Amino acid sequence: MTPTKRQFIAAALAAASLSSLGSAHAQSALDDVMKAKLIKIAVPTDFPPYGFVGTDLQPQGLDVDMANYIAAKLAVKIELVPVTSANRIPYLQTKKADLVISTLGKNPERSKVIDFTAAYSPFFQAVFAPKTMAIKGFEDLAGKSVGVTRGAIEDQELTKIAPTNADIKRFEDNNATVSAFISGQVQLIATGASVAGNMMARNPQLGAEYKLLLKDSPNFIGVAKGEDALRLKVNDIIAAAKTSGDIDTIAKKWLGRPAGQLPE
Repeated sequence: MTPTKRQFIAAALAAASLSSLGSAHAQSALDDVMKAKLIKIAVPTDFPPYGFVGTDLQPQGLDVDMANYIAAKLAVKIELVPVTSANRIPYLQTKKADLVISTLGKNPERSKVIDFTAAYSPFFQAVFAPKTMAIKGFEDLAGKSVGVTRGAIEDQELTKIAPTNADIKRFEDNNATVSAFISGQVQLIATGASVAGNMMARNPQLGAEYKLLLKDSPNFIGVAKGEDALRLKVNDIIAAAKTSGDIDTIAKKWLGRPAGQLPE
């Protein structure tokens, strides 16, 4: 065998070895979690009702409940890692978190840098009103006043489908829209799930509830790129939770409506 050929074979074997190590490393997250009996999950703490700090100074919300649920199903302890919209993906990439459960929408740009599980919760824009108000369809908005934030997604969607004689009152920001509903300036409010959830939690006397869906944009759990074992394990947990109704129970607790049909 010539020296050149020996060098070529040695280089090929080295490359194969490195590739094998890389592959093993890429699939290490689930093994590491189970070995340590600990999972680190990034959650929001400034975005109610998905994640926020309660009066007891402990994180709570839909995303926090889901994080605790997954840890319980894995039979491991949990470390909740507070994140913001800006740092939640970098935390996953740098292994400061094993999973990100933080109202992540799935899109092609994000899919280039992280992987996603099946959807675990809805994120939606909807019409809310007091429980005493009978609203079964958009035609029931006729002659009623609906508060909405000018230019927001819910404004765009409501404008498309509301009857022409609905009184759509537009406000400059979410706070003004919510204030108008609380004070009775408008009978109904069209807003996002997070805004509505926070409003209902702070003002239970309103007796407000979910009435009509405007747009649904489900949330997914973020997993580091290539961590298929962990991703598939979490998918199994989500699938079982959908079958048992646990996903619907968590969504209803925080959003006032079941999760419904969520994409895989």
